[in-house]
Amino acid sequence: MPDAIAARYSGSLCHDDRMTIAAAVVPYDPRWPDQFVSLRLRVDAALRAVPHETIHVGSTSVPGLAAKPIIDLDVVVPGQALVPPAIAGLAAAGWRHNGDQGIPGREAFEAVPDLPYHHLYLVVAGSPAYHDHVDLLDYLRRQPAERERYAALKLSLAPLLATDREAYVAGKADLVAELLRLARQPARQPRRGRPAAGTTAAAG
Repeated sequence: MPDAIAARYSGSLCHDDRMTIAAAVVPYDPRWPDQFVSLRLRVDAALRAVPHETIHVGSTSVPGLAAKPIIDLDVVVPGQALVPPAIAGLAAAGWRHNGDQGIPGREAFEAVPDLPYHHLYLVVAGSPAYHDHVDLLDYLRRQPAERERYAALKLSLAPLLATDREAYVAGKADLVAELLRLARQPARQPRRGRPAAGTTAAAG
């Protein structure tokens, strides 16, 4: 099911019609990590009472990878019981909850208008939605040749972003599925710890 995998991975294709969003894939911008940090600080302030980790996901989190200029963040909570309080905390801080948008286990939020445009998601540590977001990115960070292969495909498909975003996702589907299979081979899979209860951490 490559299309389904690519759709889960490419959650950043959702958009807010109130904002102007570049329909383009651009070269890696070294400012992206700092933009993530500024967003993370706002998220973490909204969730002081909820154990979580805020991580940079999406293609902008991979150094050297061409990407749409949109910062993707995951709020990762240690268990399902923390999802409702996390939703409430983010909503109180201005992020409107948009449900799972058809992707079970991944709660999406509309960007706060006074912040740089971004995509914010809430997932449970160790869940399929969590691994869909981190496994490919971890692999691309460790494999420069595969990163360049993925970037080349995205750049070739980029004109579709202005006319047919579903075709853009479908065009990446087979390669995304292939790279995820490689990423999830036991010898390649890094060990990732869950955020400890009672702590807040962030990784970029």
